Amino acid sequence: MNLGERVRDDFPLLHRTINGKRLVYLDSAATSQKPRVVLDALMEYYHDYNANVHRGIYRIAEEATARYEESRAKLAAFLGAARREEIVFTRGTTEAVNLVAATWGRANVGPGDEIVLTIMEHHSNIVPWQLLAAEKGARLRYIPVTDEGRLDLSALDGLLTERTKLVSLTHQSNVLGTVNPVRLIADRAHAMGAKVLVDGAQSVPHQAVNVQALGVDFLAFSGHKMLGPTGSGGLWARYDLLEAMPPYHGGGEMIMLVTLERSTYKDPPHKFEAGTPNIADSIVLGVAADYLRGIGFDAITAHERDLTAYALERLRTVPGLTIVGPAEPVDRGGAISFTMDVVHPHDIAQVLDQEAMAIRAGHHCAQPLHRRFNIAATARASLHLYNTREEIDALVDGLHAVHRMFTRSPHPV
Repeated sequence: MNLGERVRDDFPLLHRTINGKRLVYLDSAATSQKPRVVLDALMEYYHDYNANVHRGIYRIAEEATARYEESRAKLAAFLGAARREEIVFTRGTTEAVNLVAATWGRANVGPGDEIVLTIMEHHSNIVPWQLLAAEKGARLRYIPVTDEGRLDLSALDGLLTERTKLVSLTHQSNVLGTVNPVRLIADRAHAMGAKVLVDGAQSVPHQAVNVQALGVDFLAFSGHKMLGPTGSGGLWARYDLLEAMPPYHGGGEMIMLVTLERSTYKDPPHKFEAGTPNIADSIVLGVAADYLRGIGFDAITAHERDLTAYALERLRTVPGLTIVGPAEPVDRGGAISFTMDVVHPHDIAQVLDQEAMAIRAGHHCAQPLHRRFNIAATARASLHLYNTREEIDALVDGLHAVHRMFTRSPHPV
């Protein structure tokens, strides 16, 4: 029994039927399904110890605070952080990137400075830097993407200069599946005196990510893509950077002293967690991390690599189908985007939906990347540890049916 078959019973939603057929869920790059232990932990918080954190001195408030900070410690260990105070809870990758742009960015980027991104970035790792560049008079530069869907690293020498303040890039593309050589790029950036931020939304759920081994300065991640709740996630940053960064939001909990004239702030990470945090979901995110570590990333990565290779091979049998991104299962994850000659991606998704298959269609919040390939949209099937070869077979059979449906010769008059 392979991993996907072994863990399926842990995920209640995967047993749902639609139109009399069992759901085939292939949209985990958008959001992952949740194991029962995560669902139970969420209910447990609201049922047994629902209270605000850090200030209450009664029993259930102390329980909530202990669980909240225990989750922070779990996530620090999960990512190889030097200390748990390097984890700031956020609503996900988007908020984490915006936090860095609004705090570190405003304090360190000035007129004429440069920020290097890549063409394959999600909008969440483009728009915050566009806003900062417009405010500060800075310039954005982009690492190009090859026809095979990989970064053109030959451009680095011309892009990294003494004006480069930050390199911000995705670890794994949500469209192409490409896994980027972060350590190589980070070393080159640091040699020029720049800091490095990594969007780990698509990598953290699928492979062992160690921030020390990556050699970066910031890493953003989302809980809902790693089997946790929506609206959860975090920012890892080196503690010395967090100490120097100004607060992101102002309010309760992040302060030491407030007078009518000025305020002083707590040490990181609490300096960045104003107001009542997302207590329940942040606690449960630690449970999701425990679940992934319990299975082990050696097993998860091997299973997903096998599924990806199988999917790429089977998809080649579909007439008129073109994979956008690396066509071989090397340095790539299980997000597989494609087009079909005669069918719009939205039509593909709608037809498959009638067969209880969930895939994504659109630009996947990566419009510049789609323009790079001269297409407006793609269909995308994305895998996680609970998927199986049988589901890949169902997808391919469904795509063959789509092709037949849209190429069928009209009946003679």
